[in-house]
Amino acid sequence: MHLRACLAALCAALCANAYAEGPILIKFSHVVAPDTPKGQAAQRFKLLAEQATHGRVKVEIYPNSQLYKDKEELEALQLGLVQMLAPSLAKFGPLGVKEFEAFDLPYIFPSKTALYNVTEGEIGKGMLKKLESKGITGLAFWDNGFKLMSANRPLHKPADFKGLKMRIQSSTVLDAQMRALGASPQVLAFSDVYRALQTGVVDGTENPPSNMYTQKMYEVQRHVTVSNHGYLGYAVIVNKKFWDGLPGDIRGALEKAMKDATTFEKAIAQRDNDAALEAIRKTGKTTIYALSVQEQAEWRRALAPVQTEMEGRIGKELISAINKEASK
Repeated sequence: MHLRACLAALCAALCANAYAEGPILIKFSHVVAPDTPKGQAAQRFKLLAEQATHGRVKVEIYPNSQLYKDKEELEALQLGLVQMLAPSLAKFGPLGVKEFEAFDLPYIFPSKTALYNVTEGEIGKGMLKKLESKGITGLAFWDNGFKLMSANRPLHKPADFKGLKMRIQSSTVLDAQMRALGASPQVLAFSDVYRALQTGVVDGTENPPSNMYTQKMYEVQRHVTVSNHGYLGYAVIVNKKFWDGLPGDIRGALEKAMKDATTFEKAIAQRDNDAALEAIRKTGKTTIYALSVQEQAEWRRALAPVQTEMEGRIGKELISAINKEASK
């Protein structure tokens, strides 16, 4: 703890000096490839932020876990070693903000419209507000769409998962999801997934198509099921002390840049995922299977108990509120 305190004090001093000595530096770290929707939106934010502040802010983008892996990046942000992240929503459960794990619940969002009713409404605003007690300011929700399942055997029915080791993010909900399907969940950093699939440390995983394609997971997964069983999204966050310490006009310009980058990100997310799935299909290395109506109903029945199981952890009222908002 002494080291943490020293580092935090040093970073705070450096940030204060930076305002007087030159451009304000924002290190924006993330774990995915530059050509994913998140990667492209980060670059868009950099462009807009630097233009809007006329060079008073410099944004440095560090993709592909160049600086920090999944488990490290939130602590780095809290310490002020980086200023901005866009972690997947599952990352906030282990941080102690368990409400975010609602986004991992299988089949809770029937459509993008339902999703945006939640993220852009009062529920989403309230969830971002809960991050402040952790020294974090939430700026926006970014989208990466619905997930597919992959493995080296066909996954058409829940029974097909039996005995498989399936990679997940660190999430109690995703752990329960895989167990409900009869699989053994394995927590791994995103940057380690390709190698783990290649060597058989895990048998399969779940991802939106853009992540699977840009990380070349299709090279080591023979079967993909377009299940749309779960959602993967991100929250763009900043170190609260850094953000609160910015001059008001700078903060306002950055908020506008983030709003525009978020609009851009949502516009490209579905397009890029559709293109990625088609690109995977064209490689001929992976068989792509779409669940029938009957099969999807069977998946829903198998996964329905997860929502009830997680009420005590996430909050029954919150889950009910999300279901109500998503049904509009």
